[in-house]
Amino acid sequence: MGLQSKHMLGLQHTPAQDILTILDTAGAMKDIIRRDIKKVPTLRGRTVVTLFYENSTRTKTSFDLAGKYLSADTVGLSASSSSVRKGESLIDTARTVEAMGADVLVIRHPAAGAAEIVADNVRCSVINAGDGIHEHPTQALLDMFTIREYKGDFSGLKAAIIGDILHSRVARSNIWGLTKLGAEVSVAGPATLLPPEIEKMGVKVCTRVEEALAGADVVNVLRIQLERQKQALFPSLREYSRLYGINRERLGLAKEDAIVMHPGPLNRGVEIVKEVADSARSVINEQVTNGVAVRMALLYLLTGGEAVETAD
Repeated sequence: MGLQSKHMLGLQHTPAQDILTILDTAGAMKDIIRRDIKKVPTLRGRTVVTLFYENSTRTKTSFDLAGKYLSADTVGLSASSSSVRKGESLIDTARTVEAMGADVLVIRHPAAGAAEIVADNVRCSVINAGDGIHEHPTQALLDMFTIREYKGDFSGLKAAIIGDILHSRVARSNIWGLTKLGAEVSVAGPATLLPPEIEKMGVKVCTRVEEALAGADVVNVLRIQLERQKQALFPSLREYSRLYGINRERLGLAKEDAIVMHPGPLNRGVEIVKEVADSARSVINEQVTNGVAVRMALLYLLTGGEAVETAD
């Protein structure tokens, strides 16, 4: 038995068991990535189309590689080179792609809820690769897979998410996923970058970064998303770095074996210093590898693959 839904639109409504199924399956997929010949015939004859209305390096490339490693045919479209430039609607574009034989449509769009709208209007499986500031479920899943590799169980785990929470779809998906599996999540950032009533998501809200870092097992540092900010929400990048940037001194407040994560791309010297980003406690490069494994797992499960047994 695979997943309960044929789509992956977000983690808010994804059952905890489905999350665990994806993480378990990703473990098997990572074994494929480690091989000299990274190719299995699992999805031969299947077609995966990526439709990106926003720029992407890691997410788009990892979906492309995930499909290729499983022998699927992969096609990438961008809004700038499609009929969107001629005024074609999102739904019409999705239906056109499906009519060409797509089995899975991976979509990134600046509007929250875009992936769900597409899923309501096509028969193929839809994966949300980021919709506005709403969710980015596959990033959260790869983050959780990485955490489990280093920390094992989620129950009682203390995770600190630091930075631009207001504009971060990564933060929202991580919060939904981590809290469902029993982790304790704290968020910290300038008050202007914290969503109103975010505590209702089950997190501890801190305006001082030191409070969130104290005793943390996981430190997930977010990028300042200047492109999404419509007004100045803090005095300067230098001031932000001074008050909220993760340096060696601040990281010292977390547990000795705490891991440091970042969804990328990094603004070195702003939200994180080079000495931390490149330290032995950083698992940022491992996150990139795990992103391919998690996306392989999703493509496999959403196209009818059997779930891997959940470990006891």
